[in-house]
Formats: sequence, structure tokens, C-alpha cells
Amino acid sequence: MKKAKYIEEKIFRFLMVLSLILIAGFVFSVLWSIFSKGIPVLTWEMVTSLPGSGFYVGKQGGFLNAIVGSVYIVLGATFLGLLISIPVVFYLSVYLKKDSRFGSIARLAFDVLFGVPSIVYGAFAFTIMIVVGIRASLLGGILVETLLIVPILIRSMDEVARTIPKELLETAYSLGATKIETIGVVIRQIAPAIATATLLSVGRAMGDAAGVMFTAGFTDYIPESLTDKAATLPLSVFFQLSAPQIEVQNRAYAAAVVLTVIILIISLSGRFIMRYFSKNKV
Repeated sequence: MKKAKYIEEKIFRFLMVLSLILIAGFVFSVLWSIFSKGIPVLTWEMVTSLPGSGFYVGKQGGFLNAIVGSVYIVLGATFLGLLISIPVVFYLSVYLKKDSRFGSIARLAFDVLFGVPSIVYGAFAFTIMIVVGIRASLLGGILVETLLIVPILIRSMDEVARTIPKELLETAYSLGATKIETIGVVIRQIAPAIATATLLSVGRAMGDAAGVMFTAGFTDYIPESLTDKAATLPLSVFFQLSAPQIEVQNRAYAAAVVLTVIILIISLSGRFIMRYFSKNKV
């Protein structure tokens, strides 16, 4: 019996190690493909200049428009997403009972929305934009990315908020605090979750191409208002890879390098923030 359990443990340990090696190898191959092709052609001009005349047939220019457009959309969507998500999390964790049926249904709905592909959000937002008369623009991109990241923000923060001891909230109430005042207690407890969920959402919004293709459009210029079209790095990579010229395809890998580095920085920042809050939790 002990021998059978020992063999079983060895088999599962081998499978886990094999899975880790396969996943790590896949990630490494993707990064190698991007960086080996993108770094040799990446120049400072590409990062700091707008597309010039004939940029998409191999002539001079850069993709600064896509970098700035991505930043605008992600910052706007993150701001709106937090404005919507934090009150929802407080309502689910403070105002509702832990065994509330409405709370269970709401969490299930957010779980479903969490897994909906971004292209579905894009098609839905595009339909709404047609109905209300909004054309493809920076505003459209911000709205669709907000829809995309709200379920991520809510479920990530809510999972941590649900672990807050009930006694902690009851102690606050016993000291005369109202439910609104108790929000300060909840914020201190879920601060790491807010930071991590925000960075995860930023990473997903930064890498989304399908949603903004319908709603933000694409332009070679930096948007100056919410009604202007906005380019993004994922769409820049997509359009350049679709070109027949090798020079343009290589520049797509250069744009992919910039996008990958940004997302890696966001991921590493998330780990750093989690460690910081773990050591300095209020």
C-alpha cells in the first residue's frame, strides 16, 4: 500500500514538473521569437516618431501614435473601471450578508463576464455606439476596455474582501462606525488586491486588439480629443504583420517588443507591490 502511494506521488510529481517545463518552454519560445526578430530592427526613431508617408510599405517613421493611444485608452479605462468596481465590491462585502443569494448570483455573473472574449465586448460596444451615434474614437476604446476589465477588478478584489474576518467589521460597528465609515477598514485590508487587480487589468487592456478594432479605429496621429480615432500597439502589430513587405513585418516585431516589455514591467510591478503590502500591511 505504501509502495503504491509512493509510486503515485512520483508519477504526479513527474507530471507537474513536465507541465512546468512545457509551459516555461512555450513562454520562452514566444519571447525568443519576438525579441530575436524585433530587437535588431528596433530604433529610437520608431519609438519617438509618428508614421511617415509610406510607413506601411517600408519607408521611414515610427509607432509613437500607437504607444500614446494605448496609454490613453488604458489609463481612461482603468480610472473608470476603478470608479465602478470599488463601490460594487464594498456593496458585496459590506452591505450584503455573506450568504446572500443576490451576492452569489452577482458573483456568478461576473465570473461569466470574466471569461467572455474581448471581441464579444467589442461587437457589443460597437452595436451600442451605432445606436447612440458614437463613431470609432478614443472614447469608444476607453468604454469597451472598461467593460473588459470591470469583471477582472471586481472578482479579484472581492475574493480578498470575502476573507476579511467578520469580527473585524463587527468590531468597527461596535465602536460606533457606520457602514460607510467601515469602508476605510475594508480598503486597508484589500489594498494589495486593488493594486494587483489594477495591474492585471492594465496588462489585459494593453494587449487587447479585438475590442478596440471595432471601437477605437486606427490613425497615424495622436488623438487630441475623446472623439478622435486612436491607434494601439496590438493593432499596429496586426496591421504591419499583414503587410507583404519584409521590412514592415520586421517593424511589427519591434512594436511587439515594446508591447511585451510594457506588459512585463506591469507584471513585475505587480509582484513587487504584493511583496511590499505583504511586509507592510496596515
